[in-house]
Amino acid sequence: MTGIAPVTDAKTLEGPSTATLATDLPPRAATIDAPDLPVTVTDNQDTKVTVTSADRILALDIYGTLSSTVYGLGLGDNLVGRDISTGFEGTENLPLVTQNGHELSAEAILSLRPTVLITDTSLGPWDVVLQVRKAGIPVVVVDSHRDTSNIDELIGQVADALGVHDTGERLAAEVHAQQAAVATQVARIAPKRKADKLRMVFLYVRGNAGIYYLFGKESGADSLIDAVGGRDIATEQDWTGMRPVNAEALVAMQPDLVIMMTKGLESVDGVDGLLQRVPAIAQTPAGQHRRIVDMADSTVMSFGPRTPEIVAALTAAIYAPAGS
Repeated sequence: MTGIAPVTDAKTLEGPSTATLATDLPPRAATIDAPDLPVTVTDNQDTKVTVTSADRILALDIYGTLSSTVYGLGLGDNLVGRDISTGFEGTENLPLVTQNGHELSAEAILSLRPTVLITDTSLGPWDVVLQVRKAGIPVVVVDSHRDTSNIDELIGQVADALGVHDTGERLAAEVHAQQAAVATQVARIAPKRKADKLRMVFLYVRGNAGIYYLFGKESGADSLIDAVGGRDIATEQDWTGMRPVNAEALVAMQPDLVIMMTKGLESVDGVDGLLQRVPAIAQTPAGQHRRIVDMADSTVMSFGPRTPEIVAALTAAIYAPAGS
């Protein structure tokens, strides 16, 4: 990203692009400590939990953030299962404990004999989490909010639960420094004046299921768009959370660029299929200039240790698309 020249008029760029990461592995702390256990923590639901072993870890959430964080803390080899959003190298053969997308399976979880489950409230049904806890497995519930501002806190919650507090502090400091460096690069590349900044929206699509959602304020997408130097036009128009697409609202937003998950774009057969299935996009600058930027489902919203490289990759795809 450092070789990208500052953009004088980002709105003149044409065509779709894909944001890709340089490595398929999350970053790890430079120095790794062994877990110091047992440890008792008070989780995000004010529940006191005692963890006696980190030998068999399950780290489950809707975006794969927690498993990436466990890897970053040097305990990736201790993961015994995965959620559908965990896809970094080395996890592809781990047993899947979510079904029908993001639905937890108690049977699958218990069969893996985890010594600790780290999760949040983004996955359900909640009865499954309670069943796991009732079976005697320590369950630590961390913050479910995801954006670029609470990464240090989230790393700390996971690290403390696994008895690697000092490793967590080092990882958080390293990620924080990387974030600052990327933010400096984005500020150099992206347009400075608000009027020149790209009007962006984050569109979540599952074409086969007829699911079309716009992400707005407090969804995490607003933080991501801000990090790449864009204007989250959905938030500017008071679009909160994740809501079904409204054609009239989408046309009124007039986005210059649409960010999507790669599998979502594939589910509608690419840009041409997207414009056919959501004709409102064709009535916006994003549709007219085919400015669709996609990124892997397992990374684009995976706030955590990978945030700096995700922001850097998206910035490159947005302001220096291949062939431009």
